[in-house]
Amino acid sequence: MYRSHTCGELRPEQIGQEVTLAGWVHRRRDHGELIFIDLRDRYGITQVVFDSITAQAHDVAESARSEFVLQVRGRVRPRPAEAVNPQIATGAIEVEALDAEVLNPARTPPLYIAQEGNEDEALRLKYRYLDLRRERMQRNLVLRHRVIKFMRDFLDQEGFLEIETPILIKSTPEGARDYLVPSRVHPSKFYALPQSPQQLKQLLMVAGYDRYFQIARCFRDEDLRADRQPEFTQLDMEMSFVDQEDVIQLLERLFSELCRAVVPERRLITPFPRLTYAEALERYGSDKPDLRYGLELINLSDLLTETPFQVFKGALERGGQVKGLRIPGCAGYTRKQLDELTEIARIGGARGLAWALLSADGGDLRSSLRKISAQARWTR
Repeated sequence: MYRSHTCGELRPEQIGQEVTLAGWVHRRRDHGELIFIDLRDRYGITQVVFDSITAQAHDVAESARSEFVLQVRGRVRPRPAEAVNPQIATGAIEVEALDAEVLNPARTPPLYIAQEGNEDEALRLKYRYLDLRRERMQRNLVLRHRVIKFMRDFLDQEGFLEIETPILIKSTPEGARDYLVPSRVHPSKFYALPQSPQQLKQLLMVAGYDRYFQIARCFRDEDLRADRQPEFTQLDMEMSFVDQEDVIQLLERLFSELCRAVVPERRLITPFPRLTYAEALERYGSDKPDLRYGLELINLSDLLTETPFQVFKGALERGGQVKGLRIPGCAGYTRKQLDELTEIARIGGARGLAWALLSADGGDLRSSLRKISAQARWTR
């Protein structure tokens, strides 16, 4: 075997044991007679010490560079008290190298693996196999694995069956365009990749499979947007003989228990707050508001019934409303900061930004509309 233990496995209980590790050179520190190499795999990092007394292993360490793949046989020993590293799970021990072998040398990588850089995303994607070695990317993949595993286990306990549906199906009219795949067996015919296997889900429901789910791969031939991409994964779940409340309660329990099991450090508010569509639009102007900010829209229509400002006046005369955001702590904003907010509003599609600033001590009112709306009834 190439290894007897992973690089994140060794603990003080293994002190005195002879072990074999294999992994990538994460960091290398050359002190002449002693060379320290942090050996890394996806399970963690172990510090390996190469002493010049063990000439063969020391020669290998001298030639090794960042991202070389090494196999090291050595003996586990405790670190000196002043060298213990509480930041890593293996920080109480180190491995004294007895012999070593370069399994694969490496060129100088175009990305820093040991730390996050500010590289262009195109470079990260070009060298994706290097980017995926980074700790953050590995954490992301582990988190995804744990989330999907938890959903499978939870839904299995709730009586759901996981059933796969075909990827190549007949194209059916839906909201987005399908990707088309030409058929070699049937010339001039095409399969479609599913956006979401709606008809197949309905088929299973009619067939009597009252609780079904799948971790479905979906495809949409659409232009990229901030919240949309051509290929994605979703939890498809169907239930028969239930009403809306049954579905809501099941999903709330799923997400609540998932967070407690997978990311217990995250704060989760339960029961979930509920807003109707109309209430969400009235209070936040969106059907998917981010409640963490607490920035609710305030209806100013009654205060502006006599405003001379034509933009507000015209909106009210057409039966519309005038709303604003009350943001505590921003009364001291400079003109430059207000101009930056105005530009953000324009980028979001607005023609401009009307603002009014009033300090907590009741000082003078500053407003972009003060000259126009001197007769309006401003209020705190």
